[in-house]
Amino acid sequence: MTATGGAHATGEAHAPGARGPEGTIPLAVPNIGELERRYVLEAVESGFVSSVGPFVSEFERRFAERVGSKHAIACATGTAAIHIGLILLGVERDDDVVCSDFTFVGSVNPIAYCGARPVLVDAETTTWNIDPALLVGELDRRAAAGEAQPKVVEIVHVLGQPADMGPLMDACDRHGIPVLEDAAESLGATWTAGPYAGRHTGTVGRIGCFSFNGNKIATTGGGGMIVTDDDDLAARARHLTTQAKVPDVGYLHDEVGYNYRLTNIAAGLGLAQLERLDEFVAAKHRIASRYDAAFADLPLVLPPRVDGLDATYWLYSVLVPESDGRGRDEFLAHLNGLGVGARALWRPLHDQPPFLSAPLVGGAVGDGLFARGLSLPCATELTDADQDRVIAAVRSFFV
Repeated sequence: MTATGGAHATGEAHAPGARGPEGTIPLAVPNIGELERRYVLEAVESGFVSSVGPFVSEFERRFAERVGSKHAIACATGTAAIHIGLILLGVERDDDVVCSDFTFVGSVNPIAYCGARPVLVDAETTTWNIDPALLVGELDRRAAAGEAQPKVVEIVHVLGQPADMGPLMDACDRHGIPVLEDAAESLGATWTAGPYAGRHTGTVGRIGCFSFNGNKIATTGGGGMIVTDDDDLAARARHLTTQAKVPDVGYLHDEVGYNYRLTNIAAGLGLAQLERLDEFVAAKHRIASRYDAAFADLPLVLPPRVDGLDATYWLYSVLVPESDGRGRDEFLAHLNGLGVGARALWRPLHDQPPFLSAPLVGGAVGDGLFARGLSLPCATELTDADQDRVIAAVRSFFV
């Protein structure tokens, strides 16, 4: 059996970053070039192949510089970064942690790892991110009722779209709640107006977390990053992600730690990707602009474009009208049948079996995004010819 055939046979064609069957246009795949090959080979030849090495340190330094944070701590995955971030902010068993309801499950699983209880807050229609009005209402309701406030509010910047952070941060500051930003999907995204103009996603809350999974705008194969301006939090993050090992004769560990560090080989790949980030962001903008123009006359809801929020459009996602008995599933089947690797958006967390009993604020918007939403191919190497093919396939559904 060939490697390609084996991957398809085991379902790996649908894994993050997979290219899919031959002849199809993949959803989002890594853009790996000569620089990446050179840095990875250099890491291998250096002998530093594990969780220490010059590429780890340089990747952290350059990443912090790029996003405008004082510290960056590389982790094995974005989920690991969130897990450590929650621990750093004091989350313990039975604490409440607010999380966006419309997001990938990796945002909420770390809350469960801590034994805490997720409180799910619905999205809003302007950005598809957590609804500021609903969050403000929930925090104010708790204060008025004398109820305990959440230990942390986790704000996710979904699909490369920055959240409307002004009212979110105001409410959390007013109630003394630290904010953790899940910026896993928004590397390269910034605010261009308002109180956080010039800031990168992930740098507004006390802690920000990023992902370098295979389908992200920049990848290390699998990996993540914690960023913070707090010296003490950064030092503890490094300690916890390296098994909480302290200097001593033999092995001494002063608390329960985690094997969560990124390898030097993966950091070599990540550093090369970071050096090409401007190229990747420009490609995402170009692809999104072409789709916007091509679909302007169709009965689709296009991705959010909000003044002051400079999105990367990590995944270019649209909402399909529910009419004539043809909705998202029919649209997906039509596109997939034409070799276009479109994919449905996530099921909201309140519909995921492990979180069915989690408190929910709102929910209708996330339900609608899932029922009607899908993402179109938008890899940074997508050619004009392939994008023309996607456009033709989309338009043919509405003929």
